[in-house]
Amino acid sequence: MRIGLLSPDMPPHHSPEAARLLPVLAERHGVESLWVPEHVVLPADHTTRYPYADDGRLPVPAEWPYPDPLTWLAHAAALTSRVRLVTGMLILPQRNPVVLAKETATLDHLSGGRLDLGLGMGWFREEFAAVGVDFDDRAARFEEYVAVLRALWSDDETFAGRYHRFTRARCHPKPAGRIPLILGGHTRAGARRAGRLADGYFPAVADPVPLFAECRAAAEAAGRDPDAIQLIAEAAPATPERVAELAALGVTRALVYPPSVPPDELPDAFEEFAATLLRPAAAL
Repeated sequence: MRIGLLSPDMPPHHSPEAARLLPVLAERHGVESLWVPEHVVLPADHTTRYPYADDGRLPVPAEWPYPDPLTWLAHAAALTSRVRLVTGMLILPQRNPVVLAKETATLDHLSGGRLDLGLGMGWFREEFAAVGVDFDDRAARFEEYVAVLRALWSDDETFAGRYHRFTRARCHPKPAGRIPLILGGHTRAGARRAGRLADGYFPAVADPVPLFAECRAAAEAAGRDPDAIQLIAEAAPATPERVAELAALGVTRALVYPPSVPPDELPDAFEEFAATLLRPAAAL
């Protein structure tokens, strides 16, 4: 079982010191991947319900630091050589996919093919308004933008759609390899979308089994091999027993949070983290 770290850039690890230290320790102790989330802004006043809490409210204040994921991962790439770099999740409909294709290909190229692009639909209407993107057509944008990315990463570089159109639009450097696309989504529609489009699926829910089944069924209906889609889940609680349960469900990547300690305590905390979770998980 591969173990990835969720939100390694979040407090208490948001300082420059922690950003220099945590990726190195993670790689040294066998962490497989670093998953960096995205919010461009967090409007303090909002009516949109947060979909991952019963009360519909964000669990963090609007001032909570969310570094840009691609910038943070580029910083981590320069400090490491093996750990995979994952956006978890980048809000695709808010991005210009042509620019994003350039940014991500460059990061993958310079990191030696270590980027996984985790993509989310986005749920925060007020954030979309601040960015200047229509919230209501985000599903259509999402699917077209995936096709735009793959076109510009290919040798053809030609695409015609509703929002973007180009012919032989040369975009270099190319990725070092094939950048895997990992889709989020906590709904049945999101699971079906992952089955049709994704290389991996991470539904951020307590019980992912029904959504995994929906994803696999959609893959079969689309003529794809469902076994080719990585199934990813958070291990909560973060114990070897929970990781073993997820492995039995077909999960190949279990995600946990890094030790929540100040930067000066990270070296010792990672020693314990490796002994209690990372090494037992690697044996599964």
